[in-house]
Amino acid sequence: MTLNSIKVEDSSGNTNDGTEASSSSLSSQSNGVHKVCLPPHRTTFQKLRHRLSEIFFPDDPLHRFKNQTTLRKFVLGLQFFFPVFEWGPKYNLMLLRSDIIAGITIASLAIPQGISYAKLANLPPIIGLYSSFVPPLIYSILGSSRHLAVGPVSIASLVMGTMLSQAVTYSKEPALYLQLAFTATLIAGCLQAAMGFFRLGFIIDFLSKATLLGFMAGAAVIVSLQQLKGLLGIVHFTNKMAIIPVLTSVFENRNEWMWQTVVMGGCFLMFLLTARQISARNPKLFWVSAAAPLLSVILSTVIVYLIKNETHTIPTIGHLPKGINPPSVNKLHFGGPFMALALRVGIITGILALTEGIAVGRTFAAMENYQVDGNKEMIAIGLMNIVGSCASCFVTSGSFSRSAVSYNAGGKSVVSNIVMATTVLITLLFLMPLFHYTPNVILAAIIITAVIGLIDYQGAFRLWKVDKLDCIACLSSFFGVLFISVAIGLLIAVGISVFKILLHVTRPNTNVLGYISSTRSFQSLSRYTTAVRIPSFLIIAVEAPFYFANSTYLHERTLRWIREEEDRIKANQESPIKCVIIDMTAVTAIDTSGIDTICELRRILEKRSLKLVLANPVGNVMEKLFNSNALEAFGLDGLYLTVSEAVDDISSSWKPEKGLAQPLTI
Repeated sequence: MTLNSIKVEDSSGNTNDGTEASSSSLSSQSNGVHKVCLPPHRTTFQKLRHRLSEIFFPDDPLHRFKNQTTLRKFVLGLQFFFPVFEWGPKYNLMLLRSDIIAGITIASLAIPQGISYAKLANLPPIIGLYSSFVPPLIYSILGSSRHLAVGPVSIASLVMGTMLSQAVTYSKEPALYLQLAFTATLIAGCLQAAMGFFRLGFIIDFLSKATLLGFMAGAAVIVSLQQLKGLLGIVHFTNKMAIIPVLTSVFENRNEWMWQTVVMGGCFLMFLLTARQISARNPKLFWVSAAAPLLSVILSTVIVYLIKNETHTIPTIGHLPKGINPPSVNKLHFGGPFMALALRVGIITGILALTEGIAVGRTFAAMENYQVDGNKEMIAIGLMNIVGSCASCFVTSGSFSRSAVSYNAGGKSVVSNIVMATTVLITLLFLMPLFHYTPNVILAAIIITAVIGLIDYQGAFRLWKVDKLDCIACLSSFFGVLFISVAIGLLIAVGISVFKILLHVTRPNTNVLGYISSTRSFQSLSRYTTAVRIPSFLIIAVEAPFYFANSTYLHERTLRWIREEEDRIKANQESPIKCVIIDMTAVTAIDTSGIDTICELRRILEKRSLKLVLANPVGNVMEKLFNSNALEAFGLDGLYLTVSEAVDDISSSWKPEKGLAQPLTI
């Protein structure tokens, strides 16, 4: 039976020759069997347009502009690119009061954290304050998250400091180090803005939550161990970021340990951890953990100042220049032997900062039931870093700890970022001399307290309970960071994420289905004990697209299902298989390799006197099968709308024989 003898209907109900590509349905000769329809005819340009729209514009960002006047479209355009025009007209004094309280509270945490994270990136402490001033102002104009508190973040700071220090050290070449740091920040910003503009946010999805969980936990352990340099007062310390070199450096330099820094660091670390625990147990006391870092800085500074005549052994920050951010355009470095290094650092820190910022923004948006546009956030964070690189700032993003403080303090909008930046500005202009005697040990304690929250052991237990492969990915990323390096750990995280995708694509699930009479449906025999086999039929469900990457596997797995079923039938002396039905309900796509595989399976089974039937192919799969002429060999009874119709129609066509399936009414 050729395809030309199959009746085809177009959308107007006219019957056409089966060779017409614009046809909309195929019908079987048997009465009562539904037609398997082709999708409506579309040109190649229409298909391409639809596909690109689904890839890059799944949220249909321009839907608000439909059926609007020119003036209204202009206003909506301003609101789209500059969210400040959307929330600004609705702002009132009640919201301002809440944002002032939240902004000042954030600043009490942002100032000591900014100084600490700059040290983590091996940059001068003042750079951390610069990065807590300009970027929040830019984000307040462009950002769409109401609760995202912007500034330096621990992971990006750690990666930047680690990667740059492997080639250049700030102590030996400060000018070159600053050039590379600012250039990497510019590259990170350009990458982030470009990803948002071209709507490539799906790229960061390659960093799965499981691998990020392990990566951040490993980085938190390494960062904490690195702070032993400050807590113990060690002068000569390794620049490597792996657990063995760090611990080796700690114990090899035991003669440099200072009891003064150990005592002070231990006391303030206990104070900070206790404050964190208090706020965690009672969210209403959020201000305890928020104020603890600044209070620790003040107390430790006063203590060191009072005992400065007694001892000079406790290292301090020293002189910090007053004034706002100096321009750094002249320090951007686009040539020389270190350009490749700046490019690598920019790409890696940019992706990490972007991942953290968007994740934090969406977390608090979900809690307050509003939407955050991921692509607009990418543009906002990217432009923030581009401007920051020209104003002596390093990579910044949304911080979870500061955003949580803002949320708990009652922050209602991005004005809290403006208040925080204003507080930092006052500090830069008038209060910098007060940090002269701030000990380095307190910065180490603040960093440890901040990053220890990244170790989510409960999340790792949940991964093990739900998905063992996810847990293995998490642990691989964790140990990669811990024992090799942060950069290699990140590569392992990305590699495992990609491997998981490839594993699911190349080795999809397949199941043998049975009939459940009480539900009138076909379900997996291994899953439902009430499902029963239909004599003489083998029904296989494929739960993935039919691609070149998995076509060989599906070919071999189908033949194996048939062999195993034949062995079972032989052992139980049941009726032999006469028909194999492939349920294609979950086959969302197919390519030429998949079509060739189906045709090859049909030929192999035909030689073994077995019939191959396809059930419920989706629209684009049906269209490709039709256009490839693959359906010609299947005939009228080789394609059905449902598995039940296939079983009914085929079994009714068989002559009643002992042991064979009788007509089944479902």
